[in-house]
This record gives sequence, C-alpha cells and structure tokens, in this order.
Amino acid sequence: MASTRRLAAILAADVAGYSRLMGADEEGTHERLQAHLRELIDPKIEEHRGRIVKNTGDGLLAEFASVVDAVRCAVEVQRRMIHREPDVHEERRIRFRIGVNLGDVIVEEHDIFGDGVNIAARLEALAEPGGFCISRVVRDQVRDKLPYQFEDIGEQSVKNIVRPVRAYVFSPADVAALPPATIPAPPKSRRRVRARGRRPVCQSSSCRL
Repeated sequence: MASTRRLAAILAADVAGYSRLMGADEEGTHERLQAHLRELIDPKIEEHRGRIVKNTGDGLLAEFASVVDAVRCAVEVQRRMIHREPDVHEERRIRFRIGVNLGDVIVEEHDIFGDGVNIAARLEALAEPGGFCISRVVRDQVRDKLPYQFEDIGEQSVKNIVRPVRAYVFSPADVAALPPATIPAPPKSRRRVRARGRRPVCQSSSCRL
C-alpha cells in the first residue's frame, strides 16, 4: 500500500505509571489492561467511528475523520474508567492519559506519521492520569459544538516539535463532574398484536345462523 496524506484527528493514549504497575504485578497489570482495551476502549473508538492504528504496549494510537468524535471518545473513555476496578487500591489502578490533535498525516497500511501524530503524543504526556489534553486547533473546532470547558495551560515547548504548542486540559475532576452517561431507551415496537380470546367478526350473511 503506497503512503497517502490526509487530515485526521489523532488520539494517543497511554497508561500512567505503566512500568511501575508492571514491576509490581506484571501478569495482573497485563490482564487488566487487555480487559480495558477489549471491553471499553476498542468498542468506544468503533462507536465514535474511529480506527485503531496500532497498540503500543502500554497504550494505543487511533484516528478519526471527525475531531468532535475524537473528543467525545476521549470523554467517554475517561468517564467510564472512573467506575472500573472499584476493588483495586488507588495506587494499583490503571489510569489513562489521552492527547488529541488535528493535523495532516502520512498514512500507511499499519501506521500513521507526521507532526500531527507527534503532537498528539506530546499532548498525552501533558495530561493528568484520568484526564486528557488537546491542542488549540482541536479546541477551536469543538468549542461551539461540545459542552466542555477546557483549561488553557498556555504555550508548551515539547520534544522534537519546533514551535511551542498551545495546550488545553480537561482534568480528572472535570471528568468526574460530568453528568452520568445516559443510555437511550430502545425504540418501542410498532408490531400490532391481536388480542387473544376474541374471534373476528364476520359481516357476511353466510355467517349468520
């Protein structure tokens, strides 16, 4: 597959303190991470019309055609992670950091490249565990479309990016303050059910005895 270019919303996620968690309980951490990916993150990315580009061992890289969908996905993942692992001690819980950027990327069959991807990864590193961080271009695109208030943390000098990046954060406290997610009620069936115990009325003279 030849490489192509396209504009994409990039979501980068990793596990905060992954090396520490693996050092304390390698098999348990791996199993719990795989469960989070399988039961929550992968389905949420698909639900918001995204594509998982690759897993990175302690996280993942995904792309979306819509930056609104990418931010919604980040919010839903972090909101639902609050209620997972309720019996695990806080120091051992898996918590994700997420960065979202919008940029022109080079697309190959199993990977994407470019400054847009690198900035998403750097924004992820600026996020608190349980929160997420977005670039200015993302904030400008979603500010009138989504009801989330981001904190401006100013220009950030990040590794391997020539120009400073203006960053905005949504903290774990902001995530926790969101109203509970609602599940739409299933549509009511329109099938008509004939009442039992009633015989159809015949209007023909042949029915009259």
